Amino acid sequence: MLALALVLAVVVDVPTAAGARPGRYAWPLAAPHPVVRVFSAPTTPYGPGHRGVDLGGTAGEAVFAAGDGTVVFAGPIGGRQVVSLAHGDGLRTTYEPVEPLVRAGSAVRRGERIGTLLAGHEGCPVAACLHWGARRGVDYVNPLRLVTAGRVRLLPLAPEGRAGFGGGG
Repeated sequence: MLALALVLAVVVDVPTAAGARPGRYAWPLAAPHPVVRVFSAPTTPYGPGHRGVDLGGTAGEAVFAAGDGTVVFAGPIGGRQVVSLAHGDGLRTTYEPVEPLVRAGSAVRRGERIGTLLAGHEGCPVAACLHWGARRGVDYVNPLRLVTAGRVRLLPLAPEGRAGFGGGG
C-alpha cells in the first residue's frame, strides 16, 4: 500500500514549469533528438542568454508542430527561415532554421509536419540544429519542460499523527 501511495503521489499532478503537462506537447524532431545547446534564460529582457534549445538533426528532415495551434509566422527573419505557432494556452513556439510547409493563419495539430530542417544554424556544433524556442507572454520558457516531466516530488501519506492512513494505528 505504501508503494502504491508513493507512486500515485509522484504520477498524479506533476505539471511542468511552463504550465503544460507532458503529453500535450511533443518533440519537434523525430528521435533521436539530442540537445546540443541548453536553454539559458536572460536575466534582463535584452540581456544575453539562449532563449530556446538547439536539437541536433539532419538537414532535410521533417520538423513537426510541438502542439496544436495556429501558424502566426512562416518566412524569413534576419536571413533565416522561421516558423512560429500560437497555442491555445498562451504559449508560442518558434522553430528555426526551417523551410516552412505552412502559411500564417493555418491551423496545425501536434505532430503535423510544419517544415524541413535547414543547415546553417549559427553556433550549431553538428551538421544541422533546430533552434526550438517557447514563450509565454514576454517570458521565455524552457521548451524541454513541454516534453519532459517536472521534478519528481514525494508527498507524505498523511498529516502527522493521523491514525489509520497508510498504517500506524
